[in-house]
Amino acid sequence: MSISTQADLSALVQAMTSSVAPDSPHNVPTAAQWELLAPYLVPVNLAASEVLFAEGALDRNLYLVESGSLSVHYQDAKERVRLALVGPGSVIGEGAFFAHRPRRATVQAAAPSRLWCLTALRFSELSNRQPALALALVLMTGQVLARRAADSRRRVAST
Repeated sequence: MSISTQADLSALVQAMTSSVAPDSPHNVPTAAQWELLAPYLVPVNLAASEVLFAEGALDRNLYLVESGSLSVHYQDAKERVRLALVGPGSVIGEGAFFAHRPRRATVQAAAPSRLWCLTALRFSELSNRQPALALALVLMTGQVLARRAADSRRRVAST
């Protein structure tokens, strides 16, 4: 996983506002809110087949998908089972972010991908310094979690 220092969120904002996936958020931050959020996000570039996180991992990072495609899967006793394919404009890692529990699945890049990471520590800082923005982000992420929970196929894909 390579990390860049560029803080230009324009492509992420475009992906988030134009996504038509059934579980994509519809209440995305405003342009001014994205500008305030930028310093709290770290860009992450994944090569095809690179693992973002593995089932059982204990981190609480939340990821916003700018580009690419991510496979959400787990390994059962017989085979690898794909739970979902997540694309631009979506959120990944919302389950552990809210639940403080281990990751329920492995997320791997199906194609070269660019994401933006918000760590639990940076979210805590955001909450203290920009509470209205933190609330907007939680509501957006909660909307994704609720949409996935309502869809029996994607329910288990909350990571």
